[in-house]
Amino acid sequence: MLTPLDIHNKEFKKSFRGYNEEDVDEFLDRVIKDYEQLYRENIEIKENLDRLSSKLEHFQHMENTLHNTLIIAQETAEEVKLNAKRTTELMIKEAEVQARKILDEATNKVRRMNDEYEGLQKQDKVYRLRVRNLVQAQLDILGDVIED
Repeated sequence: MLTPLDIHNKEFKKSFRGYNEEDVDEFLDRVIKDYEQLYRENIEIKENLDRLSSKLEHFQHMENTLHNTLIIAQETAEEVKLNAKRTTELMIKEAEVQARKILDEATNKVRRMNDEYEGLQKQDKVYRLRVRNLVQAQLDILGDVIED
């Protein structure tokens, strides 16, 4: 690559009827000046490009990290949701089993109480019948005693 110093140090051979040496030197001085400015700007642009490329790489890395974090967060949220659903379903099943057990116990208790009630009603009938028979027997005995 041609540098401003190369242009500055360039010597041209002199020839008969050649270009005006002052005009060439003046033009070369302008070229050197403009070329130096462009050369410096080019270096600055390259440094800027390197710096921006580094930043871009850093931000791309951050973007990838955030993307991966987001995916992990979504997977974790789905897993938590699934576990909550499973836990809820399990709790519902356990509650249903317990409710069935309580209902069965209550039904059995009602049956036992009904059986006990029916047993007491039968005992009551038997007791009333015996009392009636006893009273009737006593009346019959009294009637026989009175008739005699």
